[in-house]
Amino acid sequence: MTYEYKTKGTCSTDITFDIEDNKVHNVHFTGGCNGNLKAVASLVEGLPVDEVISRLEGIKCGFKNTSCGDQLAHALIEASQK
Repeated sequence: MTYEYKTKGTCSTDITFDIEDNKVHNVHFTGGCNGNLKAVASLVEGLPVDEVISRLEGIKCGFKNTSCGDQLAHALIEASQK
């Protein structure tokens, strides 16, 4: 199933992704640091949802209280609760 999440407090504005068989696929960030976010998407491809959450939740970007990775973790948490 495809999900869309509007980010809060980051340069990226939204994240789309699929969850199939409890695994993360096709992550795409709109905006933000293009190369870094392509790398994040590639690194999480095919990983279990819980593993991605545990690796990314709580990561901060500079002086911000969140990061694009942290926002992906929040998006996965929200999607898992639906």
